[in-house]
Amino acid sequence: MLTKIREKTQGAFAAGILLLIGIPFVLWGINNYIDNAREIPVASVGSKDFYQRDVNKAYEQYSQSLRGMGIDEQVLKVQALNKLIKDEVLLQYVKAEGLAVNDNDVREFIKSLEYFQTNAKFDEQKYKTLLASQHLSSNEFVSRIKNALLMQQFQTSIVGSSFATQYDVESFFRIQNQQRDAEYITVNLQATAEKPSDEEITSYYQKHKDEYQTPEQSSIEYLQLSLTDIASKVVITDDKLKAFYEEQKDQYSTPERRKISHILFVVNDKVDDKAALAKALQTKQELSGKDFAVLAAERSDDKASAKNGGDMGLFNTGVMEAAFDKAVQGLKLGEVSEPVKSSFGYHLIKVTELVPGTTKSFESVKTEVSKAYQKSQAENTFYEMGEKLTNLSFENPDNLQAAAQALDLKINKTGLFTKEKGEGIAADDKIRSAAFAEEVQQGNNSAPIELGTDSLVVLRQLEHKTAATRELAEVKADISTVLANVKAKTLTVEKAKQIKASLQSRAAFQAVATENNLTIKSAKALKRNNTELPQTLIEAIFNAAKPVADKPSVFVVAMPTGEQVVVSLAKVVEGVMSEDDKKQLELARKSIANAYGEGEFNAVVNSLQSSADITLNTKAPKQTAE
Repeated sequence: MLTKIREKTQGAFAAGILLLIGIPFVLWGINNYIDNAREIPVASVGSKDFYQRDVNKAYEQYSQSLRGMGIDEQVLKVQALNKLIKDEVLLQYVKAEGLAVNDNDVREFIKSLEYFQTNAKFDEQKYKTLLASQHLSSNEFVSRIKNALLMQQFQTSIVGSSFATQYDVESFFRIQNQQRDAEYITVNLQATAEKPSDEEITSYYQKHKDEYQTPEQSSIEYLQLSLTDIASKVVITDDKLKAFYEEQKDQYSTPERRKISHILFVVNDKVDDKAALAKALQTKQELSGKDFAVLAAERSDDKASAKNGGDMGLFNTGVMEAAFDKAVQGLKLGEVSEPVKSSFGYHLIKVTELVPGTTKSFESVKTEVSKAYQKSQAENTFYEMGEKLTNLSFENPDNLQAAAQALDLKINKTGLFTKEKGEGIAADDKIRSAAFAEEVQQGNNSAPIELGTDSLVVLRQLEHKTAATRELAEVKADISTVLANVKAKTLTVEKAKQIKASLQSRAAFQAVATENNLTIKSAKALKRNNTELPQTLIEAIFNAAKPVADKPSVFVVAMPTGEQVVVSLAKVVEGVMSEDDKKQLELARKSIANAYGEGEFNAVVNSLQSSADITLNTKAPKQTAE
């Protein structure tokens, strides 16, 4: 439960910033094919105008992150516009308040983004290439990231200042650990022999035609730029591979490993530097006649390692301070160092085991080296061709031939597929999303689509089939089944209501169950985290009103599968903090405080939005904002 609270308190706004930063190149070529000079703004916040292309881009991001959840396209577009407006209101406010982010911090943040990294390091060429594909200068991109971080800074200032009292925490655990006693009976779907009439079927069909349609379909032609394909064409020779192997030899080597032990003499308020050094020197002298492990157990101030004779395990360079590292590297097997000073105090260090480093031979890794070499040689070509593909598909929005000829790429084709399902390359969600995007439906090339990190696709519509209503004769049997299920559910609901009424009139639960040939099930000391009962039933029991005096709380729960469960809630016991809960007390306090902070932040943003100068243009494509 605490984990769920913590997840929810991360905030939709913060997630939105990460989305905008994290996938800036999913939508390559952000300048679309619209004549901006004649475009009517969809909305304005102060002097800032938003156009339909802005909404489309935001919608693309929403549709990718929420794909498969069945959310209506128009609803998503409204949410996208609302998000643009809300963010702009907040941005204008934080700038007016004088909030600032250091340029160096912004640049360091950008360097940490995986889209600009190669082998976990910032790749300046990759950065420039990707920005060029978006027609953005470095300054423009830095400015956008700075704005996002400014808004996040403001959110953090509110969320981070929130707090939860001891009463809040105790109240949470009282509710979270609450236990309830209940009895229940399940009314299964009531069978009915009555078949729907033709008139009922026809009437239902007329009212629900939109539910009986063949889905919208599309087929595409596309160009695919693949790093693997480019790499396979790189010419290799043994000389080139051997040179590459020598350059990358560390990748095929295991460094020397040293196992060490130490004796620590701390320097603190009670023991000064001179005294600690004297102890270390004295102990070093005694090592000539005593075992290192024995002295470590007796004298080391590092009690954890002292129990094991000072053993610190295998040594990893860079973990300790520079002087410590240097001393370890200079010791021979079995040799003890002179006292080595660190921020902790003085150390006597001994190498107890030495495992020599190894390097795989060229011949043993030749295949691996060959693939790595080809990929490294192909990467620059891939990014250069990616930039050309972006520009050519943008400059020639009505065809793929220009890009195909210039880059020597084959134009591929697919069969028809729907928004939800496709085969081949259309099995990828990104491809289907792009194929049904507004720009492609209007006859334009798509923006380049990244498939992983080594493939780039540009597509355009080949054929499109709108959704069509199926004939009544084709769906008659389906409708008959639906109507029969509706009738069965209606009978089930009516029976459950009758049982509930009987129980509320003080009829004995067992008598009612027997009369209806049903079995009573009991749930004693039921907890919220119960996994044996259906979640729908658990939630209903814990959302139900508490019993009054000796009168149980009786209610009906509709199950997703159509059954009705009649519940008699007899007892509620308030929860208390367990020993495990007490261990999580600080986590609970922080999670609840974050939840309060998110609420406060949303209230502030809503207040700013209600007083902001926001204009929705009724002449533009219809949108609404909250």
